[in-house]
Amino acid sequence: MTTPLKNTKVITANRLIDGDAVWLGTNGQWLDRVDNALVIESKEQLEAQMVIAMKSDADNYVVEPYDIDVNVESGKVVPTKFREVIRTKGPTVRTDLGKQGDFQAHAA
Repeated sequence: MTTPLKNTKVITANRLIDGDAVWLGTNGQWLDRVDNALVIESKEQLEAQMVIAMKSDADNYVVEPYDIDVNVESGKVVPTKFREVIRTKGPTVRTDLGKQGDFQAHAA
């Protein structure tokens, strides 16, 4: 039996080698974009995925993984907190840098 969460979640952390925000995907992979993060809907699934995330922390791949609340809107994962929305994009003062800079470069 699974215990549903109040809100759907994903797990995020910062990659140790470059400090970039990453999100946990399937098979323990850390992804550069929240869009493909593994959406977690039960307490048991959250506990199991946090074990995987904490192993990545112990292996010095990521730093301080934690879960965040998200909504899935039109198939896209959208964090509910403004701070986490910013982490999905990168610096707010230079939109040519970070993830939004990568998006702009690919769109051109």
